[in-house]
Amino acid sequence: MKRTLEGTKRKKKRVSGFRARMATPGGKRVIQRRRLRGRKKLTM
Repeated sequence: MKRTLEGTKRKKKRVSGFRARMATPGGKRVIQRRRLRGRKKLTM
């Protein structure tokens, strides 16, 4: 049997990667908040 959820790396990156976040004002806010929180990994 296959697993329930199988994604592709490329699709994942396109949606929630660093470049995708920086492309929109909302995404920039996401990165900013994560930086302020001291997140080790900002995206992905």
